[in-house]
Amino acid sequence: MRLLVVARLSGQLAAAVKMAMAHGAKVQHVERTDQATEQLRRGQGADLLMVDYNLDIAGLIAANEAERIFVPVVACGIDNDAQKAADAIRAGAKEFIPLPPEADLIAAVLSAVADDERPLISADPSMQAVIKLADQVARSEASILITGESGVGKEVMARYLHVNSKRAERPFISVNCAAIPDNLLESELFGHEKGAFTGAVARRIGKFEEADGGTLLLDEISEMDARLQAKLLRAIQERVIDRVGGTKPVPVNIRIIATSNRDLAKAVAEGVFREDLLYRLNVVNLRLPALRERPGDVAVLADHFVKKYAAANGVPVRPLSLDARRALAAHRWPGNVRELENAMHRAVLLAVGPEIDAEAIRLPDGQPLSDVVSADAGPASRAAATADAVSRAYVGQTVAQMEKTLILDTLSHCLGNRTHAANILGISIRTLRNKLNEYADEGTAIMAPQNGVAANYGASAA
Repeated sequence: MRLLVVARLSGQLAAAVKMAMAHGAKVQHVERTDQATEQLRRGQGADLLMVDYNLDIAGLIAANEAERIFVPVVACGIDNDAQKAADAIRAGAKEFIPLPPEADLIAAVLSAVADDERPLISADPSMQAVIKLADQVARSEASILITGESGVGKEVMARYLHVNSKRAERPFISVNCAAIPDNLLESELFGHEKGAFTGAVARRIGKFEEADGGTLLLDEISEMDARLQAKLLRAIQERVIDRVGGTKPVPVNIRIIATSNRDLAKAVAEGVFREDLLYRLNVVNLRLPALRERPGDVAVLADHFVKKYAAANGVPVRPLSLDARRALAAHRWPGNVRELENAMHRAVLLAVGPEIDAEAIRLPDGQPLSDVVSADAGPASRAAATADAVSRAYVGQTVAQMEKTLILDTLSHCLGNRTHAANILGISIRTLRNKLNEYADEGTAIMAPQNGVAANYGASAA
């Protein structure tokens, strides 16, 4: 993890830096907020900013976001002024670290805010076969395409490949091609020169240069515009990029990993994805099976998430009861590992007693898994229950009403995450945004992205 400290260096702060380095962080230091933004603009990236709470944290975050630089901030302070700490949190800091620090607090903050701990956990033979192939190709320079449904762990696999590659000591940079508008994605990837367009107040290093020597992950590459696909193909073939507004090519040395939850061969046939680019990316294909196709992973992943979120929330680790394990095994997990992770996070918060029982494992709307389909019901019973629920919900509605209900329910299921909802619905992020704007214009409340658990879960569990 890369940590950028923004503060005047003192004995207490030096102790915090030393502890962070002991936990594997690579630390850089500047004294002013404008220096921090300039360093990030030049491509000397960071995964986390530790900022003195006497500095203008709100201004720093605003300056970074104006450059489309989104790095989480933690505040720190020597005199432990409660008002300053609260002001820093209101300004946008994720956490506050009092100085001199405690080693456990530093470790917890680095883990919780940066979320670097994403181990590749598996016990199922079908997933083990994919990991074996990943081990074989990790140290090569081959481009790799990781495919699979939304939520199966494609980015986790990409990080696993990087950590086990010859580039492990160099940066791992991820770009979500579906989350950035086309008119901004080119600058995000390739950078721009000062004055290249309105708002380009200084040279900005793009993700290709930031990843130099390391690995660049192009997440959901199927959403990339055809014009950018041509520029990406040249960058991969010739190992040079052109900044927007630049006059000379810039050499880069990176390994490309791409992910997609769509059938890229079909996209090629439809004319929305370049065939030559697919050949360049798909030197090795790692297809991650859906969670329902690897049932042996459900229990081990659930145990991992229980420990992770018990630690993150400061609550004791409770084992899963036998009924809870049966409910987990019986569920289909349409949202895959991501859905399981969210469910276990909620379960950790809702559980009472010495174990996490089935009642604590709930869907995003607060409904227990056991209320969806009985764990011991056969396939025919489960199908009938599902068909009955669907028919009762949609009879009497127009197609437009059904579409609206489906989109809003899926958005709620994804806790407001537009990209995940679009992936599940099988539509582009742009189509989803247009639909949501249409519903908002009609006066419908649209769910914002959520970072935590909705407030009504506690009431549901009572």
